[in-house]
Amino acid sequence: PQKKQVLVKYSRANSTNYYPGQMFFQMLDFSLEILNTSRQDGQLYEYSVSTGPLEEVQQIQLKVYEPVSYPTIQILSKEVANGSCTVTLNCTAEQGDDVSYSWASLASRTSGLCSGNSSFLHLSYPLRNSSISCVCTATNPVSSRAVTFDPSECSSE
Repeated sequence: PQKKQVLVKYSRANSTNYYPGQMFFQMLDFSLEILNTSRQDGQLYEYSVSTGPLEEVQQIQLKVYEPVSYPTIQILSKEVANGSCTVTLNCTAEQGDDVSYSWASLASRTSGLCSGNSSFLHLSYPLRNSSISCVCTATNPVSSRAVTFDPSECSSE
């Protein structure tokens, strides 16, 4: 035999909320809000409607994501030669679930230099061009945070 935890029961225009303070059931549109959502709320839920001898059942998988923190850019390698700088950058966010990374430029003329779809970026630019502005964006289904690479990092030791 299976046991199920019932959150809300609705019958003949009356509802019983078995978890007041944790769940809010809206009778107008039959929505259920989980208050103060936590990771433990990420699970499989079942919604059933009984009308006489028939019962309609739907299952809903709820995923709870931790928002992304502001990422940091780490210089993994740096080489200065012939008036240009070549760096390998790694962008990482300490917090967040299912994080994906992308690189882009704030200036259209440098967009090709800064494009990428991973946490790593290999970048080569002339030292005299300090207007390079590569932005790393860390994204997940619930949030997005960005940080800009400072090109003057190449000239500093």
